[in-house]
Amino acid sequence: MSKRQEKLMSLVAAKGIRSTPGNYDILAKELLNEGMHGICFSLFEEGQKPGDPITEKQIRRRLEILKPYTQWIRTFSCTEGNELIPPLAKEYGIKTLVGAWLSDDKETNAEEIEGLINLAKQGYVDIAAVGNEVLYRKELTEAELLDYINKVKQQITGTPVGYVDAYYEFTDRPQITEACDVILANCYPYWEGCHIDYSFLYMKEMYQQAVKAGNGKKVIITETGWPTAGGAFEASEASIPNFLKYFANAQQWAQNEDVELFYFASFDESWKTGDEGDVGAYWGLWDKEEKLKF
Repeated sequence: MSKRQEKLMSLVAAKGIRSTPGNYDILAKELLNEGMHGICFSLFEEGQKPGDPITEKQIRRRLEILKPYTQWIRTFSCTEGNELIPPLAKEYGIKTLVGAWLSDDKETNAEEIEGLINLAKQGYVDIAAVGNEVLYRKELTEAELLDYINKVKQQITGTPVGYVDAYYEFTDRPQITEACDVILANCYPYWEGCHIDYSFLYMKEMYQQAVKAGNGKKVIITETGWPTAGGAFEASEASIPNFLKYFANAQQWAQNEDVELFYFASFDESWKTGDEGDVGAYWGLWDKEEKLKF
């Protein structure tokens, strides 16, 4: 048992605090208060979806909630209001991993790439991510993605450029790995049907696979998390106790081992049920009403 866990057990005994098994709710709150490296920014309020108008006011409100708890935020797009997030984050002293969303829509891709380059040239991008899981979704070829990555690298020299995808893609696609300045790996034991009892060890294995593929390049975990509700996927069960256990284990490991990790996600977003089923709406540390879940 770590010194932190011993302290928490003493606190629980002294205060008579009721908690979930293993006191993960107390540990999770302490780790959150100590501060995370990064978190994925959830833009949309209840009733909104991609393409809906976004206001500066709602972005500021959510940044104000997140500021005490994180050093970095990660964004996923540079259009439709998402381009407002990095400049505002800089006002709050938050670093930015800024993503251009790529798909099989070449016209939209051009707008996203232009937006990312413009934000970087203005000093609002600390790390640039050219695409998110577009190879996993099979919406671009490797050659097409390489063209986008190289275009961005040529335009924003001095800013690290990478591509975000599942950890194993960097083993399977060495040309993409070689083109990246930094390896941006998504690690989801939940989506591979892993039982919560083995999820933390499996996530570490995912990370180590990406490290091996990177061959000395920095590896950042750009997404990992556990849903609080919405059912099960094979042996993975969405629940508050499992979420707390996963969050606490992941954050404590990342702090102890100096791993740069972006937790997914900041706030629940109901629109995601369309892509992921019911569980898609429950990945946030905060619920859709912007209330912390623990």
